[in-house]
Amino acid sequence: MDTPPKILITKIGLDGHDRGSRIVAAHLRDVGMEVVYTPPWQEIPAVVKLAVEEDVDVIGVSSLATDHLIVPKLMAALREAGVGDVAVIVGGIVPDEDEKALIDAGVARVFHPGAPLGEISSYVAAAAARVRAARFPT
Repeated sequence: MDTPPKILITKIGLDGHDRGSRIVAAHLRDVGMEVVYTPPWQEIPAVVKLAVEEDVDVIGVSSLATDHLIVPKLMAALREAGVGDVAVIVGGIVPDEDEKALIDAGVARVFHPGAPLGEISSYVAAAAARVRAARFPT
């Protein structure tokens, strides 16, 4: 890639626990990615607007409560805004039955607590490359 992968790290809903998202955001920045970070308590329309304005490749949503249950609404809103090609990953406490529902809704990957930071950054880089290849086929 000519430019580094660009990822939006956010928390939607009412979950204010943001330590994990800050750690992941700092790691992605430290390995050379461009990171757009939002504070907690974002609403879906604001996340979609920021994703469009910043032209991100990947959106990372952190959930330590049950806010991952509204991610399917985010996926629908992204498609409606014409940016359904953005890869969405979710990190945090996600029960197995909810993980299946997220994948079915179009989430690319779910990372659970304790996932190695290197695994996350490798996945984000690969996902960003796939998004860009689909956007700009050669």
